[in-house]
Amino acid sequence: MTGPGRRSSTFTRLLRHGFTDPSAAERLLDSAELVPVRSDPVLLEALGRTADPDLALRGLVRLLEAQPGATARRGLLDTVIAAKPLRDRLLGVLGASAALADHLARHPRDWEALVMYEPRDLHPGVEEFERGLAEADDPVSLRVAYRRCLLAIAARDVCGTTDVAEAAAELADLATATLRAAVGLAAAAAPADAALCRLAVVAMGKCGGHELNYVSDVDVIFVAEPVEGADEGKALRAATKLASHMMRICSETTVEGSIWPVDANLRPEGRNGPLVRTLSSHLAYYQRWAKTWEFQALLKARPVAGDLALGEEYVAAVEPLVWQAAERENFVTDVQKMRRRVVENIPAAEVERELKLGPGGLRDVEFAVQLLQLVHGRADASLRSGTTLDALGALAAGGYVGRADAVQLDAAYRFLRSMEHRIQLYRLRRTHLVPEGEEDQRRLGRSLGLRADPVGELNREWKRHAAVVRRLHEKLFYRPLLDAVAQLPSGEARLSSEAARERLVALGYADPAAALRHLEALASGVTRKAAIQRTLLPVLLGWFADSADPDAGLLNFRKVSDALGKTPWYLRLLRDEGAAAENLARVLSAGRLAPDLLMRAPEAVALLGDGDGGGLEPRGRAPLEQEILAAVGRAEGAVQAVTAARGVRRRELFRTAAADIVGSYGTEAQPAEADQGALVDLVGGAVSDLTAATLAGTLRAVVREGWGDTLPTRFAIIGMGRFGGHELGYGSDADVLFVHEPQDGVDEQEAARAANAVVAEVRRLLQVPSADPPLLVDADLRPEGKSGPLVRTLKSYEAYYRRWSLVWESQALLRAEPVAGDEELGRRFVRLIDPLRYPEAGLGADAVREIRRLKARMESERLPRGADPKLHTKLGPGGLSDVEWTVQLLQLRHGAEVAGLRTTRTRGALAAAREAGLLTREDAVILDEAWVLATRVRNAVMLVRGRAGDTFPSDAREAAAVGRYLGYGPGHVGDMLDDYRRSARRARAVVDTLFYGG
Repeated sequence: MTGPGRRSSTFTRLLRHGFTDPSAAERLLDSAELVPVRSDPVLLEALGRTADPDLALRGLVRLLEAQPGATARRGLLDTVIAAKPLRDRLLGVLGASAALADHLARHPRDWEALVMYEPRDLHPGVEEFERGLAEADDPVSLRVAYRRCLLAIAARDVCGTTDVAEAAAELADLATATLRAAVGLAAAAAPADAALCRLAVVAMGKCGGHELNYVSDVDVIFVAEPVEGADEGKALRAATKLASHMMRICSETTVEGSIWPVDANLRPEGRNGPLVRTLSSHLAYYQRWAKTWEFQALLKARPVAGDLALGEEYVAAVEPLVWQAAERENFVTDVQKMRRRVVENIPAAEVERELKLGPGGLRDVEFAVQLLQLVHGRADASLRSGTTLDALGALAAGGYVGRADAVQLDAAYRFLRSMEHRIQLYRLRRTHLVPEGEEDQRRLGRSLGLRADPVGELNREWKRHAAVVRRLHEKLFYRPLLDAVAQLPSGEARLSSEAARERLVALGYADPAAALRHLEALASGVTRKAAIQRTLLPVLLGWFADSADPDAGLLNFRKVSDALGKTPWYLRLLRDEGAAAENLARVLSAGRLAPDLLMRAPEAVALLGDGDGGGLEPRGRAPLEQEILAAVGRAEGAVQAVTAARGVRRRELFRTAAADIVGSYGTEAQPAEADQGALVDLVGGAVSDLTAATLAGTLRAVVREGWGDTLPTRFAIIGMGRFGGHELGYGSDADVLFVHEPQDGVDEQEAARAANAVVAEVRRLLQVPSADPPLLVDADLRPEGKSGPLVRTLKSYEAYYRRWSLVWESQALLRAEPVAGDEELGRRFVRLIDPLRYPEAGLGADAVREIRRLKARMESERLPRGADPKLHTKLGPGGLSDVEWTVQLLQLRHGAEVAGLRTTRTRGALAAAREAGLLTREDAVILDEAWVLATRVRNAVMLVRGRAGDTFPSDAREAAAVGRYLGYGPGHVGDMLDDYRRSARRARAVVDTLFYGG
């Protein structure tokens, strides 16, 4: 027994579990109904997890009291204690909704609807709800069945099985099933009327948009047609009686209360118009008399009950009118005025608590989204959704709303809708006012998962989201762009200065003021240049806007035009050669690398045309080397020669980057390249050939400068890594080995000095700061690594490999291929290393273990700190390293017996391994796709940022640009990342089997 002034341990436990009236809760726990379980900790913990533990306990006691006998009570208690899913659902509902607790007390067996769910019950649709209402044969039984279905929706909602959008969709589906049941009851009560007409019920508002609240008017429009042979007047009167009866079935209060009001005031002429019209009458009204707000309302029209075919005819007939509404005079102004009127009509005392209609409320989001839909949905059918969040997502995906803005609006709308749902769920009353009482706010906050300080956290989160909505609503809803876009003639061919700013904003320019200054500089004046650019700019702006950074595209276009505008061929090229202007727009707005290369020599823009500039097809090794060697031969001294070689390299890098960008984006005449592997091979082959030709020219220049025509030693450069594999990216270093062999009669020391001098000078000249990008030559894969000599004789390589070679060096030599210098010496080097990289006996178990150990060590030690392994394209799971080491292990094991494996190219070796049956076709495809995607990402990062990187950019605009290069539209960066993770995950599973398990 507890002494005077001391609290019982139960009292303390109740406080700890969130009860606000522990004394009352103790009395309830002492009631006869709960005696068997009063001390069970499971019950208290479950009650403590609800929105309102006191309310949940009271509801549970009432439900137990309502059970028909002791056996039923015991069965309920046993189930609550033993079955956690039922316990969470039932107590969750009882702690959030006093109204549903009342329903359960009146219908004490309905708790059994929550005992178990079939998989299909987790996300039921109209068909499932129709089954739930099937036995209702009068308005009263329909209300009972409706509440039973509502109970299940609320249980899924409060337990988090569904999110707010899914719960709203389920409520709309339940409303659809209820309207169908009500139509059926009305028709059964008046079969003669039903026989005369076809009656369609078209849902509007939140029901039509598939986003209904717990308690809301259900907005509808009725459409009717006479059945064949019936008089139209009689049919309309019959349809009106059926519609009126259906509305009463749902709206009238009975012993079981009402369901919800059915509101038909959105019909033509509102309350003053006939309740039911024929389809032709509806169309006549909309074509002649309808106001702007009526077309806005029709955005959400959806046939739900009665004659669905007639309902579909109605929607199909009015849809074209909806999407022409934005062309009406003063359309945008009308909608904005209507929005302001809604806010002005809220009582002053309620404005700050109005969740739906107040500033920063739900209606702000809905109106903004609907206006943008009506303006832009004329040309973009993807925006034509009646569901607010779906429409917002489509607006973001289409670039009409900034991705970050859309994410914030989505989060705010979901939070505010969740508040609205929980407020209405408590009493099942139609309200949008945030409660003022602390107890109500505490329950509301806890229902939203805010447990530490429910009231304080609720108000902070609410105000934060409302402020976000208010700020973004002003930005989206009132921006002047909309008026200009709504009146934009579809055949616009020239850009007027008055419409320029609005057009720029509409196209997604982040800094329209700066963009407008560029346009004024480009298009103002009476010169021929300005006249041509005024003609070009409207279409160029559209192409720039198709990128992730239209501002950069326009700025770069101005720079190129400033540099080349006085040359007659430049503007003629853009005006007369169909592909040139679009290709230029794509290249200038796709990132930093290609524009930077172009700005250093703007005349390279000629490559973008169809004519004599050579086009965008990368040139082969032979013509590149021929051009560079000719330039070296004409130069005076090695510095000038290498400058010329680097200039050719810069131009050809631009050609390759432009071809890659245009192939990735596609043009109006040529769709994007579907074969991603082909684009990877194009870049890898072109950059590798260009690097080899540049090295050959630099080597010729250095030898000629220091020794004339003949070096004292034969000299060859061996490409390694991606260079030897013809897989270089835009930002790759050139991995090489240097090998020499003294000429006959030359002292070995003299030959070595000459070879080392050549290496030092080649590397220096290719890295001298200049307007051209440097070419870094990396010899770290040589014997003994950084500790060994930069250059060795062929005999020295032979001695080293015979005596000291490690398994990793054999693996590295798989990519070795002569790229420049003495061809015969290069061939002899290849003959020397072939037995090492393709051992006749394959690999022993010790060597395989060593390779696996090295790989595991590399994975754990070389990944940069802070990098997300799952998104690291080189060292992450399923990345380049995984695929390449797996392929190279197959080459080391089977290269001696399978000729196709004796290649330096990863994709070629992988294909040969598949043909030889060393892995399945499916596994080969998975590895190839992962390798191609990872390579494409690295190329994209270099193109976008102008510097190399192995992971996706964190900057939103840069990430969007990478996504655009990879074929993802605006707003789909998340999809890009998800697809990469999925590809890498599948590849890693194959690697685990083939590399670590085989």
